[in-house]
Amino acid sequence: MRQLGGSQSRTDPSQWDLHQPRWSAQIVLEIDELKVTWHQEGQQSVRHFPYGLPRADVEAAILAGP
Repeated sequence: MRQLGGSQSRTDPSQWDLHQPRWSAQIVLEIDELKVTWHQEGQQSVRHFPYGLPRADVEAAILAGP
């Protein structure tokens, strides 16, 4: 996540925040999947990605935004 520009929560190491000019995202490393919640203009979008997906695909999906 650091390579994408994310910052890790100080209180919960499984949570990360990523800020882009047009949106922000909270990324949570859950037991069986990666949960991404994007925030943009008061709207929220949530997606779940299983850990079995290729890393490059997940990173591309996160950076594509909501």
